[in-house]
Amino acid sequence: MGNPRVIYWFRTDLRLHDSPALKAALDLNPDVLWPIFTWDPHYVYRAKGGVNRWQYLFDCQNDLSESITKLNPKSKLFVVREAPQTVMPKLFKAWKVTHLVFEKDTDSYGRERDKVVVDLAKKAGVKVISPYGRTLWDSDDLVVQNGGKPTMSITQLQAAGKKVGKIPRPLPAPKHLPDPGDMPLDFGLESPDPKPDVNAPLRDGKDQAYTSLAGPKGDFAIETLEELGFPAATTPHRGGETRALKALEHIIADEEYAATFQKPKTSPAAFRPQSTTLLSPHLHFGSLSVRLFYWRVQDLVDKYKGASSPPESLTGQLLFRDMYFAAQAAIGSPFVQTLNNPYVRFVPWHLPSKAEAGTETGTNAASGAYHVDTPQADQWFQRWKHGVTGFPWIDALMRQLRAEGWIHHLGRHAVACFLTRGGCYVHWERGADVFEELLLDHEPACNAGNWQWLSCTAFFAQYYRCYSPVAFGQKWDKEGALIRHYVPELKDLDQKYIYEPWKAPRAALDKAGVKVEGDGLGERRKGTYPEPMLDFGERRGVCIAAIKTAYSIGLHGNDQQVKDGTWRKLFEDAGEAEMEQFEGSDHDDDGEFADDAEQEARKGAGKRGAAKQGPMDKHVKRLKA
Repeated sequence: MGNPRVIYWFRTDLRLHDSPALKAALDLNPDVLWPIFTWDPHYVYRAKGGVNRWQYLFDCQNDLSESITKLNPKSKLFVVREAPQTVMPKLFKAWKVTHLVFEKDTDSYGRERDKVVVDLAKKAGVKVISPYGRTLWDSDDLVVQNGGKPTMSITQLQAAGKKVGKIPRPLPAPKHLPDPGDMPLDFGLESPDPKPDVNAPLRDGKDQAYTSLAGPKGDFAIETLEELGFPAATTPHRGGETRALKALEHIIADEEYAATFQKPKTSPAAFRPQSTTLLSPHLHFGSLSVRLFYWRVQDLVDKYKGASSPPESLTGQLLFRDMYFAAQAAIGSPFVQTLNNPYVRFVPWHLPSKAEAGTETGTNAASGAYHVDTPQADQWFQRWKHGVTGFPWIDALMRQLRAEGWIHHLGRHAVACFLTRGGCYVHWERGADVFEELLLDHEPACNAGNWQWLSCTAFFAQYYRCYSPVAFGQKWDKEGALIRHYVPELKDLDQKYIYEPWKAPRAALDKAGVKVEGDGLGERRKGTYPEPMLDFGERRGVCIAAIKTAYSIGLHGNDQQVKDGTWRKLFEDAGEAEMEQFEGSDHDDDGEFADDAEQEARKGAGKRGAAKQGPMDKHVKRLKA
């Protein structure tokens, strides 16, 4: 027999550097190696994905394909346009495959899909190799070392990681790739059912994703937005391993910035350039290795006097990512929702999810559809979603997200707090749905975990601390540069009123050429900005009181009362009324510590005051120069 005939199956590992799975494939010394990407209809039709994230994926695929061809002119990234669950058995037989190699997935759907494919490979006599590579440590190993429980804090993550062992050093990229073998497709295309298509509202053209197995020209070409029926992307942020490595080198070259980075001291108002690394989309698509990122920073930190440390440091941000992935690995598909999740507190939010049995995300998983229990809450949600709340700081961030697919992490925290415990009392799953569609760097585990944190239903419990939609933005950007850029109807408004235009006198509004009127939904007239949709001070008190009651009742997503609806009587008996006012005042007026689990430990360490210029500000100035 000859040497192995190997399919290397790329998914969210769109790189050549530090790829344990690719190294495992090459260690087989294969006669032939097919680098393929299967066009999975789950992501085309069943998972929300905005146009900007699709463009970023195509950037990563095209860059990877070019890199493969540089190593071997006969090879490239071959895209096969059929579901992996149906096409893999046909490829195994037609191409005489001996081995299937891929990077271990961490998401619930990916794990379910891979189990099916692995079973099919075994039936076909194909050996499967699947090492981990998306995270610092193997998420399943972390769960084992955490006693089979999810990692719900950085401390738990670090303790489990210490037991697993040292984070592996990154591997070099290969210098050569074997030739691909023949690729006969003498079998039929099994087209997927496009319905239900959750991305249909985004398409303005005909969907032609599955017209042929090897693409319209039969050359296994990478897809295009046009083939999916999508309009052009609007994000300025682009993907690909080449860009990722260049960006990482640029960050590491600024040693002070990289070594002393502190998450809470980076500005959510900085946007040209941003104050953080913007490497998270590269981590999501795997165009940058998380281990390479970690060790480049850690090596710098080890020799730098006065370096920051986790959880605020750059490496600390990567630890948070591993924490959420390991929590998801322990809990499974219910991790991304409240229902059936034993670690998420039950809060009777407005606009609760409808449940469907037997969905792709697990029995009784949230379907993405929701109940409109109050038209007012639904209107608030729609205004929040489209950036017309009447609060310019919130609207600027939501419009930036929609246009570019990215906002600063503190910006994400501000808009999430506003939608949930800080104003609207709308279910965090609604916000997670919107972020799932719009974020370039959407990770199911991180998205759900962060929304649980910000809604104080898991990971964080100081629900009485809220981000102010006025004072928090003013702390970072008194002149309102972010607002003026993303909410252009207010670009000429006096600085005194830029965060609260409803307080501006008629003369100031006339001078700026803007009227404050309406709700912003539907067709808006030029030169108008919507009225604020709620009284933040009043609504903050309402939300805090309601969550205080939920905490006192103490239900979680897997409790029977949550599943059968008898939770209602418990809340009625407790006298819960959403309009009850909160008597307390233990909160931050500007939201400085609205989601900071470490703040209590630091309390008293120094007086709060105006934010001083730090390395992040210097880094941004250097970039601008």
